[in-house]
Amino acid sequence: MRKAKTYAIIGGTSGMGFGLAQRLVERGDRVLIGGRSSGRLEQAKQQLGPLAIVRTVDMEDRASLATYFAGEDELAGLFTPGATYRTASFRDADTETAESPFRAKFWAQYWAVHTALPHLATDAAIVLMSGAASVRPLGNPAYSACNAAIEGLARALAVELRPIRVNCLSPGTIDSELWRNRDSAFREPVFDGWRALNLTGEVGTVDDAVDAALFLLDNGNMNGSTLYNDGGYTMR
Repeated sequence: MRKAKTYAIIGGTSGMGFGLAQRLVERGDRVLIGGRSSGRLEQAKQQLGPLAIVRTVDMEDRASLATYFAGEDELAGLFTPGATYRTASFRDADTETAESPFRAKFWAQYWAVHTALPHLATDAAIVLMSGAASVRPLGNPAYSACNAAIEGLARALAVELRPIRVNCLSPGTIDSELWRNRDSAFREPVFDGWRALNLTGEVGTVDDAVDAALFLLDNGNMNGSTLYNDGGYTMR
């Protein structure tokens, strides 16, 4: 019988983070869900059941990260999809907007991994989150550069932290709750544009991204890689 494991997911109350938590719980694993909203965390806890533990966490706050991981040992994996940032063109971005992707997405994941290290099993798997703009930018240069930096971070950490495995998930546009909460008059033109830019002619689903994240967590021969779950966007 397979031994149950514990996985940490920061940004696990919605989208691919919550979807991954559901998959892990369904197979009997325990999940430590982190997020900023206590209300959404409690809702996730109710949906996931007794195998889920929820804790508030702010990935931009190292003290908050320390509290989140406190008391956990032998974590089998860490997934870090939670980030909130702003984007703008190079000419138009003010200081706050230009720096927000690195602060909220790059440095937040960097310090999340650093803080998690004493709590990880020796054969743990880490999956960072970037985005396909790393390879094929469409404006927003700070955001594109941030994603490329995260992919470089995954490669460097894979070398330094071995035998812990470190990979990166780089999705394209995903039909997630984030987009569903936006007006269709804004959402649908974006989706149509994405369909024209990739090879499949489709918008990715949350399940697509969850499949990719779970693969990177489970496959012991994946290390230092970036998986572009983008419908072939980076190939056009």
